Amino acid sequence: MVSGSMEIKTWDLFVRIFHWSLVVIMLHQFLLEEESTTHNYLGYAALALVALRVIWGFVGSPFARFSEFVRSPVVTFQYVAQIIRGHPKRYIGHNPAGAAMVLALLAMVAITSISGWAIAVATEDWLEEFHEIAANVTLLLILAHVAGVVVASWQHRENLVKAMFTGRKKAE
Repeated sequence: MVSGSMEIKTWDLFVRIFHWSLVVIMLHQFLLEEESTTHNYLGYAALALVALRVIWGFVGSPFARFSEFVRSPVVTFQYVAQIIRGHPKRYIGHNPAGAAMVLALLAMVAITSISGWAIAVATEDWLEEFHEIAANVTLLLILAHVAGVVVASWQHRENLVKAMFTGRKKAE
């Protein structure tokens, strides 16, 4: 579990493939043409990835399980206060704020994907507006997630992006 350089395996292969696949899909969805067959299929792929990640959250490796990292709102707000004060507790897996972001992103990607699918089935103006709002909220969450990764990497002096590629974080 711990290598010679005092690292611990945190993110399993599924979590890393899920994460980077969703990054690629979301980049495509926000940067390229919206009204296309590719956009639709990638939306379905995003929904399938979310469904698999939810399943993995119950049966996956220890650091992937929701029971390992999801905390109460009180603990999450206390952790955010620690971040603001500049001295948050370090977690090997997701910290409470990161856990809340995981849940929010999973929910919003699912809502955005399902509303996109609904547009393909029934073209209603309100559905298109709802889908656009959901996509914009998802984008805001993604930006907040990236900012959180930057802040956590700085505060804990560790490269969280590298950890999401390698699956390993420093043990202490």
